[in-house]
Amino acid sequence: MAKTTLITLSDPRSAAAEAYRSLRTNLMFTSIEKPITAFAITSPSSSEDKSLVLANLAVTFAQSGNKTIIVDGDLRRPAQHDIWGVSNERGLTTMMLDDAALSNPPLIETDVPNLSVLPSGVLPPVPADVLSSPKMSSVIGVLKARAHYLLFDSSPVLAATDAALLGAKLDGVVLVVRAGATRRDHAARARETLERVHVKVLGAVMTNAVRETSAY
Repeated sequence: MAKTTLITLSDPRSAAAEAYRSLRTNLMFTSIEKPITAFAITSPSSSEDKSLVLANLAVTFAQSGNKTIIVDGDLRRPAQHDIWGVSNERGLTTMMLDDAALSNPPLIETDVPNLSVLPSGVLPPVPADVLSSPKMSSVIGVLKARAHYLLFDSSPVLAATDAALLGAKLDGVVLVVRAGATRRDHAARARETLERVHVKVLGAVMTNAVRETSAY
C-alpha cells in the first residue's frame, strides 16, 4: 500500500508542519531533569487523528537529528504500516514471542533519515495481556537502547485499557482531540482514566482547528 502523505514531508514550511515542530520542542523540554524519551500518543475515542499526528511528530524528531522509532502499540486497529506503506507481518508482537527478534528487532527503515518503524505484527487475541506483561518492559528497554526517542501509537483510551497499561510503562501520554468531533466529556473521561492509574498526561493536541490567517 502506498504511503500516506504527511504534511511534515510534503509541505515542511506550512503552519501545520511548524506546529508539529513546536510540539516536538515542547516535549523535548518539558522536563530537563528527567527527559521524556518514550511516550504514547492516543485519543479518547476512535474518531481522532492520533496515528497521523504520531507519524508527523516522529518525522520532526528524526529531522532534528535524533534517532527515532515509531512503535505501533495499537494492537486492535494498527495504522502505522498503512501510513508508511510497509508490511505488518513482523513487529511488536514478534518481539514478544521470539527471543531472536527481541535481540534483533524487526525494525523497518523509512525514507526519512533517523526514522524507523516497528509495526504491530500479528494481532493478539487479548491485547491487554500483551501490553501489561513483564516482557513488554523488556521490549521497551531494548528499543530505548537503539534510539533517542520512542513514540508508541496506542488504542483509544475509552475503547479499552490498552492505553493506560502501555502508558504506565512509559514517560507519559499525549492525547489527541479533534475539533468538531471529540466530545468534551469523552476528553475529560480519557484524562481521568489515565490519571486514575497514575499515567502522566503530557498534554493534548487539537487537530482540525480553525486556521487563523491573520497571525504571523
